[in-house]
Order: sequence, then structure tokens, then C-alpha cells
Amino acid sequence: MIKSKFKLALKIWLAIYPSITLFLYLFGENLSTFSLPMKTLVLTLVLVPWIIFAGVPTIDFFINILSKNGKK
Repeated sequence: MIKSKFKLALKIWLAIYPSITLFLYLFGENLSTFSLPMKTLVLTLVLVPWIIFAGVPTIDFFINILSKNGKK
């Protein structure tokens, strides 16, 4: 059970880190005038659905491809 939670945490981190970095690179200057709570609100409103519906499924897709290639 701990191993599966660690794997899930790693998958989420692999999706979150580049997503947050790219989002801040693209929109950070535009958000610089917002207060910290507003920046956090915008960031989470955009990125939580992105991570759930696109980020983690994409990571799963690539893990499945890599695991199938390793079994051949």
C-alpha cells in the first residue's frame, strides 16, 4: 500500500512540477499585480483540473508504454 501511494505521489509530482513551471513562465508576469491569495486561486483553478484530467493520465500513458516496451 505504501508503495502504491508513493507511486501515485510521484506521478502527481511529475505532472504538477512542469505544469506549474510552464504556467508561471507564461502567465507569471500578468499575475504579478495580483495578491498572493488571488494568484493561488487562479493557479489552482487552472491547474487542478489540468492535472486530474490531462497531466496524470498522460503520465500513466507513458508509463504504460514504457512498461510494455520493457516486457518485450
